[in-house]
Amino acid sequence: QVQLVESGGGLVQAGGSLRLSCTASGSIYSIKAMGWYRQAPGKQRELVAAITSGGSINYADSVKGRFTISRDTAKNTVSLQMSSLKPEDTAVYYCAAGPTWTSFDSWGQGTQVAVSS
Repeated sequence: QVQLVESGGGLVQAGGSLRLSCTASGSIYSIKAMGWYRQAPGKQRELVAAITSGGSINYADSVKGRFTISRDTAKNTVSLQMSSLKPEDTAVYYCAAGPTWTSFDSWGQGTQVAVSS
């Protein structure tokens, strides 16, 4: 099993920045991809960004150019640098890990990001 612990959420004004971090522990050898999903009230959970152990990166169109995902394999962490935040970025952000970015099977508890206008 893989355990994921997120940190870094909070309240920020529109145009501001936040950095989310996630640390993995447990059966980390099974992790080939990590990423971030988000879920806003009344909406489905959606992929924000993902990164593979080979360095391939995928972003949702809505965050391209504003968010940057990075991974430190030695520290078993994945981070999401969020800039130029918009009110529509408000959501609970979940860290995820798994064998591929289309088959995440481990999830963090979520961290709230709120962007005020």
